[in-house]
Amino acid sequence: MKKENKIKSWSEIKDKVYGPKGSDRREELDREFEGFKIGLLIRKARESKNLTQSELAILIDKKRTYISRVENDGANITLKTLYEIVEKGLGGKVNIQIDL
Repeated sequence: MKKENKIKSWSEIKDKVYGPKGSDRREELDREFEGFKIGLLIRKARESKNLTQSELAILIDKKRTYISRVENDGANITLKTLYEIVEKGLGGKVNIQIDL
């Protein structure tokens, strides 16, 4: 019997591996991904300003290793630090959206 190779969407894969949307495991994955995105956005903004991690750290009175941790996993960043990095360090503006 010949198996059919069906291409699955990322959503289908997440449903199978992490459970359906709304399940505890899936919600945890989605939260972790949002943290990861924050880190990537900060890195991209820093690079667009031609700043090194060390230079950004000096602007907000943090260590370079802290900036590195934030860029690699923004999940544990406080709102206060997020505002400091974006507004004080990068000269940007933070916009937060809550969906219900």
